[in-house]
Amino acid sequence: MRLVFVASDPMEYTGILAHAAQARRAPLAVEWARTAQLGAHEAVLVANGAGRRRAAAALEAAAAGFPADAVVSTGFCGALEEHLRIADVVVGTCVADAGRRYPASPVHGPGAVHPGLVYTADHVAQTASEKRSLRSTGACAVEMEAAGVAERAQVLGLQFYCVRAVTDLAGEDLANDFNAALRPDGHFDTIVILKGTLSHPKVRLRELFRLRRRCVQASRVLGDFFADCRF
Repeated sequence: MRLVFVASDPMEYTGILAHAAQARRAPLAVEWARTAQLGAHEAVLVANGAGRRRAAAALEAAAAGFPADAVVSTGFCGALEEHLRIADVVVGTCVADAGRRYPASPVHGPGAVHPGLVYTADHVAQTASEKRSLRSTGACAVEMEAAGVAERAQVLGLQFYCVRAVTDLAGEDLANDFNAALRPDGHFDTIVILKGTLSHPKVRLRELFRLRRRCVQASRVLGDFFADCRF
């Protein structure tokens, strides 16, 4: 199968690339792109920043230069269900935003996975209170790109999958204001984040280091999953 993977940041692909063969740069009109062989699958991996608009543009660019059979929205997510733990794999059965729902095809992989509705927000869900509110939609996890990918996949006639790994828990508040640091290009301004830590350095710096460790763990788990899954 020929697969396009869409994420927001290259870090989300570290684990996948550890299992891939023949990885090389791809000349696509996105910020970051690689072609690779992932098991029996030909794959294009693209990352174009956070947000549904940039994710949709990444898929459009990839599909223009690669005859894909399916697309996978992947990367990190926030838990909305209390039982989800760090680096748990969430396999979307459906993706929703504030206006629509898009079906997602099942993926079968190694170990325990958590199937359910994935909600696409237009900002980072930073508080436990907001996550509880989003849970009322029926979603088990929240992220920022999948609905944009799903919508574009429908237009292009591509089969759609959504596989994410948890990096923050349902009951957690984030001390750092990531929304204030999110730039129009879909990237988080490191200087803005670091300036924000100066008001509460003990709490906020500790959170940044913890989040970094979680992202490394989640990326590794995603790589292990895709190395041995069945589409």
